[in-house]
Amino acid sequence: MTVPSAAVAEQLLLDAEALNPGAWVPHSRNVALAAQYIAERHPTLDPQRMHTLGLLHDLGRRTGPNKDRHILDGYDFLMALGYEDAARIALTHSFAIPDLDTLQGAWDGTPDEFVRLGQLLAPLTLSEEDRLLQLCDMLALADGFCTMQERILDVALRYTVNDRTPEKWRAQLGLKTHFDGVCGVNIYRLLPGMVERLLA
Repeated sequence: MTVPSAAVAEQLLLDAEALNPGAWVPHSRNVALAAQYIAERHPTLDPQRMHTLGLLHDLGRRTGPNKDRHILDGYDFLMALGYEDAARIALTHSFAIPDLDTLQGAWDGTPDEFVRLGQLLAPLTLSEEDRLLQLCDMLALADGFCTMQERILDVALRYTVNDRTPEKWRAQLGLKTHFDGVCGVNIYRLLPGMVERLLA
């Protein structure tokens, strides 16, 4: 089984929170909920599976405090447990464009780890699951759902920007356009409280 059960995923998140408490945990729960709600409207994606993947997308934070090294740490941890599909999401969730140059801020791992991360990304073609979790990562803060623009600003303030960041933003915003079309609705309408947030 390449994705754990919901109960196992929840326990993995709780164990990780005990190691490194922080806002990343409620963020992960909100990513999971967003993925579930959107998958319920999506013609092919499984809502429970997407919820589980959302819970685990940032699991590499268990080794923190850390920054982008959590991508590789989450991948390695989940692969060691045999959860290959969950490990893939840990790897891809930060890469709407699968290119290391789009990372914002300084790499906080070793140079060899950076090279290895690039080698893992290079052969991948992003799937619909990858894209949904990338989208949902951009729809969730610790205190609830948010617009993509709010999340873009949140990440930029914490990680800074570089020459590739505008291209990355366009790709991230393009995810919403894609899922709006596939789901036949502005996906903000699928997230409880979002319409009220936009009108406040």
